[in-house]
Amino acid sequence: MKYFLMIFTLACTMQVVAQQTTGSIVGKLTDKELNDEPLAFANVLIKGTTMGTTSDFDGLYEIPSVEPGIYTLTYSYLGYETVEIPNVEVIAGKVTSVNVPMSASSGLALDEVVVTTVARKDSEIALLLDQKRAITLETSIGAQELARKGASDAATAVTKVTGISREEGSNNVYVRGLGDRFNITTLNGLPLPSNNTAKKNIDLSLFGTSIIESIGIDKTYNAQNYGDFGGANINIVSRNYTGSGFMELGVGSGVNTEAIGVDDFYLFDGPNFTGFYDKSIPSGAFNNSFDTSWDRESKSTPINSNISLKGGDSFNIGENSKLSFFAVGSFSNGNSYREGVNRGAPNLGTGLPNSDFDYQKYSYKTATTLMGNVGLRLGSAHDIRYNYLLLNNTEQKHEEFNGILDREDDAPNGGGFIQRNTFEKTLLAVNQLLGSHDVSEKFEVNWGLGYNYVQNLIPDRRQNILLPYSNNDPEGPKSFRLVSAASANHRFFQELQEEEVSANLSTSFKFKKNEEDGFDGKLTVGYNGRLKNVAFDATQFNYQILNVANQPFVDPYNIDAYFDEYGPNSGFWQIRTFRGTASTEGALDPQTYGGEQQIHAGYLTLEYKFSPKFTLFAGARGEQITQNIDWSTVIQGDDSSELDTFEFLPSLAFKYELNEKQNLRFAASKTYTLPQFKERAPFLFQEEINQDTQGNPALQNSTNYNFDLRWELFPSSSELVSFAVFGKYIENPINTFLIVSAANNLSYANTGDHATAFGAELEVKLDVIENERETAESILTDRLSIGGNVSYLNTNQELDYQKVSDETMFAAAFTNTKAPLQGASDFIFNLDASYYTEFSENRNLRSTVAANYFSDRIYALGSTGRGHLVDKGFVTLDWITAVELGDHFGIGLNMRNLLNPTIERINENAKGDLDTENPAIPGFLTDGPVTALSYKKGVDFSLSLTYKF
Repeated sequence: MKYFLMIFTLACTMQVVAQQTTGSIVGKLTDKELNDEPLAFANVLIKGTTMGTTSDFDGLYEIPSVEPGIYTLTYSYLGYETVEIPNVEVIAGKVTSVNVPMSASSGLALDEVVVTTVARKDSEIALLLDQKRAITLETSIGAQELARKGASDAATAVTKVTGISREEGSNNVYVRGLGDRFNITTLNGLPLPSNNTAKKNIDLSLFGTSIIESIGIDKTYNAQNYGDFGGANINIVSRNYTGSGFMELGVGSGVNTEAIGVDDFYLFDGPNFTGFYDKSIPSGAFNNSFDTSWDRESKSTPINSNISLKGGDSFNIGENSKLSFFAVGSFSNGNSYREGVNRGAPNLGTGLPNSDFDYQKYSYKTATTLMGNVGLRLGSAHDIRYNYLLLNNTEQKHEEFNGILDREDDAPNGGGFIQRNTFEKTLLAVNQLLGSHDVSEKFEVNWGLGYNYVQNLIPDRRQNILLPYSNNDPEGPKSFRLVSAASANHRFFQELQEEEVSANLSTSFKFKKNEEDGFDGKLTVGYNGRLKNVAFDATQFNYQILNVANQPFVDPYNIDAYFDEYGPNSGFWQIRTFRGTASTEGALDPQTYGGEQQIHAGYLTLEYKFSPKFTLFAGARGEQITQNIDWSTVIQGDDSSELDTFEFLPSLAFKYELNEKQNLRFAASKTYTLPQFKERAPFLFQEEINQDTQGNPALQNSTNYNFDLRWELFPSSSELVSFAVFGKYIENPINTFLIVSAANNLSYANTGDHATAFGAELEVKLDVIENERETAESILTDRLSIGGNVSYLNTNQELDYQKVSDETMFAAAFTNTKAPLQGASDFIFNLDASYYTEFSENRNLRSTVAANYFSDRIYALGSTGRGHLVDKGFVTLDWITAVELGDHFGIGLNMRNLLNPTIERINENAKGDLDTENPAIPGFLTDGPVTALSYKKGVDFSLSLTYKF
């Protein structure tokens, strides 16, 4: 013990001596972008040395034990101008204090401040700090994290967030088990239109990460957002630039193992390499004057490629103003191939599927992006920005089905053949003008105007169905002889156009100034408006087979030969639309639906800090919603429908700071879910083989009640531990269901009185290893970080076939009286581990392994005695590596879906709370489960190179 006391005394003596012979530098960093709040986690370095530190949560920093002398201090923070302050004198035994306000523009009017560099505020550290400060429960993922985890688009990015999954085979995103209809997507706070008639939200995969600064996912509602909300508000923040001029060129190439592994890769005649393709209906359509082939075509080796060019610059205007711009242009393409089984509903007695195919799908996708923005910052009070975005995304797919079309009718013993060639193009143009103004110390005004235009085209979709000449000879020759449906062979043209004008306006008043020159209270009054016009039309030319007895044999891979030899006057077939043949008046009139939707909303919010630890955020919103729709279809003729409702939407949230590193948050709100145009339009959509969908004009709003409770711990500037519980109660929920009819089409209805969702979420981000290595020129870092999140969800809803019958013109036969929500997985896991090492000041390597798992989830509710259609859970594993080789060169290597699991959808046996009283249910499936869909996606390899000028 005495030796310990001697050592302790000696250490204290040496420390006192050191303090007398050295000095220290202290100070406080403040954020001019956020009303001079403390700026945490900024870097402070003594230039030319290895000494430095970072500011804490209160913006305070200290560099102790500095030898006396005159130094230059460097202050840097992502998104802010790096500041150098020379001639800072350190005196032995004294403390030198340097307080620095930092800004994203050169707002420090001091001769000794020198602007040297700048970076965007999109780092994981900066976004974690924003999350800590915020009152609401928004989670953000920034460009830095997107690159680290290899997310190539916004759809992939959001699946890295706790409780979010993505439907395989589509871009439908589920947030806490709630799908497309419950979410809302915005760009810089202004709403975005959908690119698909079947969806409420735009396909997030259209947004490549090259144009994204960050993505905010707000799973709780506040009155400043639109009330058509149940799962999340996903806000994409477009990339801006405020630094010195730069230009960067990127190129890349890659392959998919399934696509590259086929002997021949097939597509079809018409679309080009770039995806800028359009095809209108020819004038002589009834005489088969189409100039595109029915048949597949062998394409070159399916190699994926991409190229991009981006750049930006900023200019000082006078002493306190800045003009900046950023632009990016990119093109990418990708090939994929799927091979497996595709089966229809199983027979209740035998368990055998009604249709049973071997399935092949060849796909070629393109994505073209042009984005530009111009920003004008006038002093520190006024910021005006214009954003323009143009996206052109396409998919060209050739699909083949071989097998049984109908076990009791078409090709019952096999030998049936279906070929479908589809090209789909989405063109989106977004214009936004945004402004923020600090009118005075207490008043601020924010506004935004947006104009969006979207065009979705399916030009000249082609489908052929051939059956065995004799059902008893499934391997024999094929023909059109036994094809009975007029629509089996067709050409289809579709166009959707949507225009939307949106506006945001808010003014805030700050009150009750505190001792730190901030304000404890903030009152905001605002208006949001959305005015949308939708126009949809579609025409299908059906090749109705005639003269069945004398039909010749047909080669499935040379269908052109049949139509060339046997023309429109041969008597073997005729062309008709759904309205009739060429002799029918108005036969070329397309089926249409359209209308307008207007939402006008006013809101009031109050943010008040009752104490340094407790902050309240309360709000109320009123929305007037009008949705008028008219249609001209063969199902219900010419008619219209109107939905007119007013919604009052209160919200409440609070944050309690347990200490400087821990928060406790709570939120509760009321919202609604609005039916979409397609869901209310009585038009027959034939989007999938053997699966048609039609709208329901009687569809009504759902009402949602939401609550969240979350605890957060921020161990350091880059670490997070959080745990949350949440619940939702949904009145009058909307579901897709199977209509009881001979056609077995799908439709939409308010299928029960209520649904519930309860769950818990855990998220962890930790730095496992962080070492610093000192060299003669700089300090180099080695870091190993891990992250992960897991969510558990329990959902339940009532299913009432009588309610559907009473409120609509349809009949339903739900197998169960209670069921989980469609798309809801009980468990979702995301795990990642990243290693970062620096070889020199501008040479480094970052490598990340990321894994994702979701448990089984319902794709479609069980009907007519069959169990639910369920997507089986699987694990995906990605490896992403990026190397910087100096100031100019970078290399990236990505390997996605390394495990290449089998993707499987099954039709379960009937189980659970069965509806034994519905007379439309003849029995229950007990011979399952039956595999409905199965294939592998393949492993994607890609290599990219970047050069920065």
